[in-house]
Amino acid sequence: DIFQHHIRAVPFENLSIHCGEKITLELEHVYNKIVRRKRGGWCMENNQLLGWVLKRLGYDASFLGAYVFNPHQNAYATIMTHLLVKVVIDGKAYIVDGGFGVSYQMWQPMELVSGKDQPQAPGIFRFTEKNATWYLEKMRRKQYIPNQNFSNSDLLEKKECRKVYMFSLEPRTVEDFRFQCTYLQTSPDSLFTNKSICTLQTTDGFQALIGWTLTETTYNYKENMDLVEFVTLEDEEVEKTLKEKFNITLERKLVPINVKGFYTI
Repeated sequence: DIFQHHIRAVPFENLSIHCGEKITLELEHVYNKIVRRKRGGWCMENNQLLGWVLKRLGYDASFLGAYVFNPHQNAYATIMTHLLVKVVIDGKAYIVDGGFGVSYQMWQPMELVSGKDQPQAPGIFRFTEKNATWYLEKMRRKQYIPNQNFSNSDLLEKKECRKVYMFSLEPRTVEDFRFQCTYLQTSPDSLFTNKSICTLQTTDGFQALIGWTLTETTYNYKENMDLVEFVTLEDEEVEKTLKEKFNITLERKLVPINVKGFYTI
């Protein structure tokens, strides 16, 4: 229940980078940003806060680090950029990841077992383990795109089975992500400097605003088919859409950006 509430209340977003704010990982700053200012964040913020909440509620929660798969390079990143949460209940381990967004956002905690299909509303997730390295992949349904202008969009995932990330069970701390936090918001090679992203899970799918492109996905709207609707916004519609769709009001002016490549939904 806690996890479900989190992914529907807290957007995965990097808008700070594109409106002149610096992202820092101090828990007090993360809490103020997400809880008091009603913003979202990326994995190092969202999952840090979620892990802290779970620990305060008495759960055996710890942080892990993952290497995200880049479909355009067909390779896993060489830098550990993704923070996720492991929770152990009655001796059984689960992965709780509230900080990935779009169609690769799990909707339920996943059992940490190798080779087991774990069907959820977004699709079928599966972990596999090899030589103490764990891999997450997701199988999606077919997609129906009413606006055929977007049928070949680089935002659309073309493969039905997609690698998401790999990780080990070595415990991590927030300190292990200080360099990555700076790198991802400053490097010209970073996904996050090349795209302004805001995405939030809904009761039947997810919404995503990437640059000026608003995507609304409805899972399984027909048998084994997801509905993916695209619309291109004008500049003056962007901030209104952030408020109406994501409940986000920015304190500084957003400069949207969407460089081709890097990202799929």
